[in-house]
Amino acid sequence: MSSLLKSFVTRSLPKTTRRFQQKALFSYSRNILNSKEPITIEDDILKDIGNISLSSIKINRDISKGTEAKVSEQIKHNETTDNLFHFSTWKGATVIGMIAATSYYFIRKEKERLEIEKEAEANRPVVGGPFELMDMNGNKFTENDLLGHFTILYFGFTHCPDVCPAELDKLNVWLKKLEKTQKEKVQPLFITCDPIRDTPNVLKDYLKDFHQSIVGLTGTYDQIKEMCKTYKVFFSTPQDANPKSDYIVDHSTFFYLLDPEGKFIDALGDLYDEEEGFDKIQAQINAYLPQAEREKRMNRWYSFLLK
Repeated sequence: MSSLLKSFVTRSLPKTTRRFQQKALFSYSRNILNSKEPITIEDDILKDIGNISLSSIKINRDISKGTEAKVSEQIKHNETTDNLFHFSTWKGATVIGMIAATSYYFIRKEKERLEIEKEAEANRPVVGGPFELMDMNGNKFTENDLLGHFTILYFGFTHCPDVCPAELDKLNVWLKKLEKTQKEKVQPLFITCDPIRDTPNVLKDYLKDFHQSIVGLTGTYDQIKEMCKTYKVFFSTPQDANPKSDYIVDHSTFFYLLDPEGKFIDALGDLYDEEEGFDKIQAQINAYLPQAEREKRMNRWYSFLLK
C-alpha cells in the first residue's frame, strides 16, 4: 500500500506539489522517532495529502490558460501574416506578369513599326518627283496635290480588257476598308498610259463603275511618258497611234503608295490580294511619321535601328 501511494503521488501531482511528498516522508520519519505508538505510513501520508492546497495547481492552470491564449494568438497572427504574404506574392506576380506581357506587346509592335518605317525611308528617294497632268474635270494636277493625305497611284488605260478592271475592283475593297479603319483620307488616282484615247471625259465615264473617290489623270504623250519615267512605270503606247485603232498597251501593274508629304513609301504588285494589300497599306499608314518627327528620332539612342 505504501509503495502504491508513493507511485500515485509521483505520477499524479504536478512538479510544484512534489515537495509535499518530501513533507509527508519527513513527517513519517519524525513520528517514528518521537511517537510511542506505532503509526503506519499510509495514515500519515493520507493525512498530509489531505492538507495539500490545490491553489498552486489552479494557479498553474491559469498560467497554462494564459500561455495557451498567447500561443493561439501568435498562431493566428502567423497565419494572418502568411496569408497576407501569399496574397501579396500572388498579387505581385500577377502585376509583374501583366507588365511583362504589356511590355512585350508594345516592344513587338514598335519593332514591327520601325521595320516598316525603315523600309519606307529606304523607298522615298527611289521613286517620284515633279509632274504636271490634267484631271478628268479638266483641272491641272501636280505633285503639290499629293500633299496632306496618303495617295494610291495606279497606271492603266480604259481599253484594258481584264487586268485594269480587276485591279480597280481590288482597289475598291481596299478603299472601303480604309474608310472604316482610318481617319486619314486616302486619295486614289488612276493615271492613264494611253493619253491618245483616254481624254478627261473618257476617264470620267470609265471610272463611274468603280469607287467614287478615284480621280482620273491624263495629259500629253510627253507628260505621261515623263510621269511614268519618274515612277519607274513601263508602258508601250505608240506615240503616233490612231485613236480609233484597237491597240493594246503593255504596262506595269503596280499600286504606288505615297505618304502625306507626296513621297513614295511602298509598291504593291498584283500578287497582293484584297486582304494582304489592305494589311500592307494600313501598316504603312499606321507607321507613318512626318519628316520633322523622323529627323528628331534620328538623334535618339535607338536611331541605329532605322539605318
